[in-house]
Amino acid sequence: MRSFATVAIFCIALGGAVWTQQSHASASNAGIERFQGQPQGEGKPIKPFSFLDAEGRKTDLSDFSGRMIVLNLWATWCTPCVTEMPSLDRLQATLGGRGFQVVALSLDRNGRARVEPFLKKLDVRNLALYLDPSGTAMSALDIKALPTTLLIGPDGQELGRVEGAVEWDSPAVVSFLRKHLGVHQPARSRGMIKTGG
Repeated sequence: MRSFATVAIFCIALGGAVWTQQSHASASNAGIERFQGQPQGEGKPIKPFSFLDAEGRKTDLSDFSGRMIVLNLWATWCTPCVTEMPSLDRLQATLGGRGFQVVALSLDRNGRARVEPFLKKLDVRNLALYLDPSGTAMSALDIKALPTTLLIGPDGQELGRVEGAVEWDSPAVVSFLRKHLGVHQPARSRGMIKTGG
């Protein structure tokens, strides 16, 4: 497993968004060096929870075992969530496959009836539809705000999390994820790193 130090360094590059360790210490812009030399293999077990796929079938994170997961919790009424959704879609198009999956988990209470047309309106084509209308993920993952995104290793352990919107297909993010996946290909250029939230 990769160290949390790598995750923290990546998040500093994002600027506005904040990744946190298991201890919830925040990563600031105050210096990358403070995250270097962290112990290898840090990861946090995730409390089991289930959610629904587009067909209403019960699923959980174990269905993605062996892949690195970017688990994004969002809702249609959350403006920063909506802002970052197209970049999550592009990230899935760029890196999605056997070793990587973006799981965008909607917390909208109206489920598929609300979320599916909303994603079509945003022209989201690469993300599968995942729904948690009961909001069980919020308590299971100790989520305080939306959007919150977790980076989950192939072993199902949480490596880090970020609160707030991120430009997920920015060169810095894609490069970090490629490195984390062991794929050392140049990231496509999309200009400056943008964050918000």
